[in-house]
Amino acid sequence: MIEDDVRARVRARSRALVARDEVALLALLHPRMVWTSPRGEVLDRAGYVAQVTGGVLVFHAQDVQEVAVAVAGDTAVVTGIAVDDLERAGTRGVHRMHLTQTWVREAGAWRMLAGHAGPRAD
Repeated sequence: MIEDDVRARVRARSRALVARDEVALLALLHPRMVWTSPRGEVLDRAGYVAQVTGGVLVFHAQDVQEVAVAVAGDTAVVTGIAVDDLERAGTRGVHRMHLTQTWVREAGAWRMLAGHAGPRAD
């Protein structure tokens, strides 16, 4: 089922965040990916990967809950709640954030084209 394939990619992205795995993230993210953070920062793929693999933002765990997937052709929109155990500049905490991701299928592979986290869900 297509929705299950997309959910698997969402989980793979979460694992790559926690592992700080730049190679895995680059494989999951579309070259033209754009991310909007809860703080309103808009990052391109390179900026996003740099922030989550080598910057001051460290994910210790991420669980995406209440995942809903809507598919239209080769585009999928994912909504859910990201439960993030993360550390920013030495301060650690658990945050629940609304999450929206747009995935596109090219050459049979789903890659995230856009994402947004926020507002807080707690």
